[in-house]
Amino acid sequence: MPVSLPNAITIARILLVPFTVWLIINHQFGFALFAFLMAGISDAVDGLIARRYNLQSELGAYLDPIADKALLVSIYVALAAMQFLPTWLAIIVVTRDVLIVGAVLLAWVLARPVEMRPLQVSKVNTVAQILFAGALLFTLATQLPLDGILDVGELLVAMLTLASGAIYMRNWVRHMSTPAGGKTP
Repeated sequence: MPVSLPNAITIARILLVPFTVWLIINHQFGFALFAFLMAGISDAVDGLIARRYNLQSELGAYLDPIADKALLVSIYVALAAMQFLPTWLAIIVVTRDVLIVGAVLLAWVLARPVEMRPLQVSKVNTVAQILFAGALLFTLATQLPLDGILDVGELLVAMLTLASGAIYMRNWVRHMSTPAGGKTP
């Protein structure tokens, strides 16, 4: 079975991740910003095509968030490794995602699969992470000082990431504490 166009676009976005990291490591911030913007545009395009032409698939439902998280986590780690982003912020972003994936996998292994739906705070968190990463790449590419905006963005990303992670973990603990029949002990 051939890969649908939306899934092909998403796979291309995943393949763009190591190239974007390489650009950051090599101080090619203008090209890194361009790659980041292309990833964002391709994310919107693949979703639009999938909805418009009824090409949504189970594979796409898994690949799309993987592509988004791979890009964001990789950019945060690369920027922190190059000391353009506070290490503590990258640790918060990465830890949240690792905890969520670990919790989902553990629930699956224990035959207690949990349905993961994006929370509103998580959607806002993702937008904040994207805007902050984009603003930082823009600053690095153009040398235009956005210090005040970056300071606020840094704190906003930290607070939203911690809040989102805490809510997901709370929901996971509740799910795992509830007997298989669905009644709370």
